[in-house]
Amino acid sequence: MNMLSAFLETSYRVVALWFALALHPASPVQPGLGEGFWHTRGNQILDSANRPVRIAGINWYGFETPEAVPGGLQLQDYRTIIQTIKRSGYNTIRIPFSNQMVETPAVPTAIQFTNKSGPINADLKGLNSLEILDKIIAYAGQQGLKVILDDHRSEAGDGTGLSGLWFTQAYPESAWIADWQMLAKRYANDPTVLGMDLRNEAHNANSNGACWGCGGPNDWRFASERAGNAVLAINPRLLIFVEGVDAYENDFYWWGGNLEGVRTAPVRLKVPNQLVYSAHDYGPAESGQSWFTPNMSDASLNAVWTKHWAYISQENIAPVWLGEFGVATSSSDTPTIAEAMESKWFQRLVQFLGQNPRLNWTYWALNGSDHYGLLNANYDDIKDSFRQSALASVQSPLGIGLTASRAGAALNTARDTTQTVIEPVAPSPAQAPTPPASTRPILATSSEIHCQVTYTTSKDWNVGFSSAIIIRNTGTAPIDGWKLTFAFDGAQKIDQLWNARYTQDGPSITITNESWNTSIPPAGEQSGIGFNASYTGSNYPPTRFYLNGTLCK
Repeated sequence: MNMLSAFLETSYRVVALWFALALHPASPVQPGLGEGFWHTRGNQILDSANRPVRIAGINWYGFETPEAVPGGLQLQDYRTIIQTIKRSGYNTIRIPFSNQMVETPAVPTAIQFTNKSGPINADLKGLNSLEILDKIIAYAGQQGLKVILDDHRSEAGDGTGLSGLWFTQAYPESAWIADWQMLAKRYANDPTVLGMDLRNEAHNANSNGACWGCGGPNDWRFASERAGNAVLAINPRLLIFVEGVDAYENDFYWWGGNLEGVRTAPVRLKVPNQLVYSAHDYGPAESGQSWFTPNMSDASLNAVWTKHWAYISQENIAPVWLGEFGVATSSSDTPTIAEAMESKWFQRLVQFLGQNPRLNWTYWALNGSDHYGLLNANYDDIKDSFRQSALASVQSPLGIGLTASRAGAALNTARDTTQTVIEPVAPSPAQAPTPPASTRPILATSSEIHCQVTYTTSKDWNVGFSSAIIIRNTGTAPIDGWKLTFAFDGAQKIDQLWNARYTQDGPSITITNESWNTSIPPAGEQSGIGFNASYTGSNYPPTRFYLNGTLCK
């Protein structure tokens, strides 16, 4: 058997195995898993209820380009694309942007409002890029997805900044930090925005570019501390993602992929347990490297990844997120040696992620026009099964939003009717029994609901607090029977609630009407709902309320 045949045989065997893994039903997902803002402990990322979670997502680029809008909006409705991300099993979207887009947002022209199926992107018409970003984040949150914002470059353009630095003459470091502060304030109360990837692919160490631990204005380690601390001063609940550089002590690696300096010169932020290191890694299709040879083995690749970034997780120093990696696939039935090496590299990397489940990842990229792209050119389906089947084996569904499942699970794709819901929680034995179905009020459907919720805390004595809730019906149809769901961010526990019934499962709260307050007429409200609760740590108010499955404004 020749070398190429051996490569191909290995590839086919692994792909067949991954198909089996993708079709195997996933373990049940805890309701509410992934709710709220996240934090870290050792090499793990935890949700607001201290449950381990894994970033397993996709990159969707375009805001950083001169078009200043994500790819595919000339062909598909943004909600359809986000639904495809959810349906395909990804839990997070990394969204690159440029400082130019943030500081001088313009109304983009690379967007269409009709396609062969009818109207698309109607609610984006006339919005500037920053307002479109708001819409994408809001809908991603409704779908139970998380978002990581990535400062990809200063001036709008394709790829990362060529200088390898996080500042230019037009956009100095002070502007870079100020832009992050603005975004931190803009999304301060929205836990959909998981964190900030401070800068994409700092590099150019051998040409007065970025360095790690070298001192001076180009020391990326210290710059990330300055920016990270500025963000955390505004919202201490955000994760701060710090990428590597391209070289450390003359050991050159991928741009943003070398984190060797962390061992002796770690990033130190003023808020503990919010730091995640990030690396980028690519195969031989991106560029030839000394470790890419026909004789490369699992052991040799493992050693390369461990040396440059994976050791941080393996030694329990901090969590690691593989923020970018992508694979180019062959269109031929007889791939070349180079294409077979690319396939072997990708297969081994996915296996490595499977063997190290505390490593986080986002694949590059969703965009159908990209040679690494997951979607087809029309942005309406997965391009090929090779990539999707492999990535499905290391996906990690969250329990927020729509019922989570592996790739291929059914999803209602009708626009504007897919709503975020919190899984119902069984009532505690101490509560009154649930009325039989024949006497239970019928809940208004989500498509009929328009609502607003006011949440106020009247007293807070450091270990406990009292809060009140007002539910307003802002629609034209009466609501007959209601269920309000939300989640706390911290360790709050309701001890007593009046004028409604409630259940609590970790941070998730479900409040339902009493028999005498089932109805909320149009322009009417239900007030007088309140509770006493105890807590430890911080008492952050909930930020997202759902009435009968509909997100309230």
